[in-house]
Amino acid sequence: MVWIVLAAIGLTAGIIGALVGLGGGIIIVPALLFLAGSTDLLGNLTPQRAVGVSTVIMIFTGLSSTLAYLKKKTGDYKAGLIFFAGSGPGGIIGAFANKSLQIAAFSLYFGSFVILISLVLLVKDQLKPVVFKEGKHKITKTINQDGQAYTYGYHPILAVFLSFGVGFCSGLFGIGGGSLMVPAMMLLFFFPPHVAVATSMFMVFLSSITNSITHIYLGNVIWPYVLALIPGAWFGAKLGVMINSRLTGKSLATLLKAVLIIIGLRLIINGITG
Repeated sequence: MVWIVLAAIGLTAGIIGALVGLGGGIIIVPALLFLAGSTDLLGNLTPQRAVGVSTVIMIFTGLSSTLAYLKKKTGDYKAGLIFFAGSGPGGIIGAFANKSLQIAAFSLYFGSFVILISLVLLVKDQLKPVVFKEGKHKITKTINQDGQAYTYGYHPILAVFLSFGVGFCSGLFGIGGGSLMVPAMMLLFFFPPHVAVATSMFMVFLSSITNSITHIYLGNVIWPYVLALIPGAWFGAKLGVMINSRLTGKSLATLLKAVLIIIGLRLIINGITG
């Protein structure tokens, strides 16, 4: 019974994670803690171990979706490596800071932040665009789904600093970082939604490797749970990529807002109720 439930959680996390670039951890951690607190299926599961399990699973979610997006030539992998230069070290520091994690306070604050991000996305079209100076990283790509050309750009130093903070949250809370990185890429650097999601999943894959090594060292990984979650997460990520390729950029952005609002409200409720 436990394996079936964990496989279902992995499948759901894989689909949502690959579909909107969240990595899946933001689904796995709350689900594991809910099961541990409301049922006898997982025993006494601490937040640290839930984060450790989630972080390992995101390696497979990130790899599965990255390979699928690679075939479709959707992601910006050069940008993904630049983002990883910040998220990798940030994730390691976050994983060590996880030892003193106060889950209720985090749920409240992070849930509020996620709601804020979703509200900003709602008014994104009314925001004044960032002016990119000549000589900065500036790229034009054509997105196959709608045939439209997009121009987006980012300053590498700003990208590294931003991704360091995202990586810290990823290592600390096992959320993958995509829930922060995708909106940031869309708002600050004007990435098209499909490119932002694919690039985010590539960064999630790389960051999860370094984060997992740290959590394994700290003894936060329960391997039977990992083995139960992997199959669902792997195939769920492939299914999420397939669904993603059938959506327009506008539809994907709308879906991202809805997912962030739902997750944010859930986190706030968890934080208030403890």
